[in-house]
Amino acid sequence: MSASQIREIVLAGENDTLNLGARFAQHISPPLVIWLEGDLGAGKTTFTRGLLNALGYNGAVKSPTYNIVETYPFNGFNLHHFDLYRFQSPEEWLDAGLDELITTDSIVLIEWPQLGGDLVPPADIILNITSNNSNGRTIQMSAATAHGTHTLDKITE
Repeated sequence: MSASQIREIVLAGENDTLNLGARFAQHISPPLVIWLEGDLGAGKTTFTRGLLNALGYNGAVKSPTYNIVETYPFNGFNLHHFDLYRFQSPEEWLDAGLDELITTDSIVLIEWPQLGGDLVPPADIILNITSNNSNGRTIQMSAATAHGTHTLDKITE
């Protein structure tokens, strides 16, 4: 899969979205930035919950809309789940000190990355999630870096 190719998967419902997150969990490694794009209710947090549960996190996973970021410590890395939905300007990224969380030992999931403008770290992988009728979803996956391509190749084998 080259960095310019888009892989599209149709998921029947919530369980398929959770399972895709679990599949990602088997193949991701830091440093990694994943942009989660899609409308409200498209399944961005559901995907994240599947990923976190497969990594061994058993607590509640909610969208960090009001906190902006939730951090989940794992053995050897931190996973940061950002939600920029409430941003009024990209400068809020700097005001919140979010750059300090982007390290070589972190995996970063960013919902609504476009609201952070050029201040948001570039994506290794972009997931664009679209809701279909009757709880289904279409996910378009693309890689923007060599690491992202390598990771997606393993996930989509």
